[in-house]
Amino acid sequence: MAAVVLVHGLYHRPGHFALVADRLRAAGTEVVVPELHRGALPADTAAVQAAVDALREPPIVLGHSYGGSVITGVRGAGHLVYLAAFVPDAGESAAGLGGASPQLREAIVPEPDGSTSLHPDRAVDALYDDCPAPLAAWAVDLLRTQAPGCGRGIPERQSWKHTPSTYVVCAQDRAIDPSVQRTMASRCTDVRAWRTGHSPFVARPDLIVELVQELLASLPGR
Repeated sequence: MAAVVLVHGLYHRPGHFALVADRLRAAGTEVVVPELHRGALPADTAAVQAAVDALREPPIVLGHSYGGSVITGVRGAGHLVYLAAFVPDAGESAAGLGGASPQLREAIVPEPDGSTSLHPDRAVDALYDDCPAPLAAWAVDLLRTQAPGCGRGIPERQSWKHTPSTYVVCAQDRAIDPSVQRTMASRCTDVRAWRTGHSPFVARPDLIVELVQELLASLPGR
């Protein structure tokens, strides 16, 4: 069975991909959405690697934002998709690549235990500004606190150097500078540009479903 692994970013949960996952499953695609928040990039990567290893065939592995750092370290994907995501090279981290907007930085709220959270109203402005209000409210309610340090993690390998990859630039992104996205996109095999904000899995799930289905059809043996 055709399969896709969807990898969320910082502060997010698997549930944020529900609109995409439900549509892909209805079309007969196996969908796995691992939970990150394991405390460090190596642990997050290991969780996604376990999901990939459990599938019968090499899946499409899509990473959003910080999820790009995670999928960069994963082996065995048939195709990598970087959705407004970080594409680190050797020795690089998401934090080191930069691009975080003033809106995103202003949304971050330090917590007493060293973790951080996102201010709800400011999170809408940075992450879900192009989403219908009810969907933006739903997405904000799903957000969770984030342990420190994940964004500074450096992947142990760079899978995009050996695996076909597609980068999706979110041209109206208010969280990660689109010009930084374009620089990272130059490392990928193929580049697409969508006129969306940072979170098309909420605002335009149809775009992601169509892209995944296109790429699944192009995998060897399909």
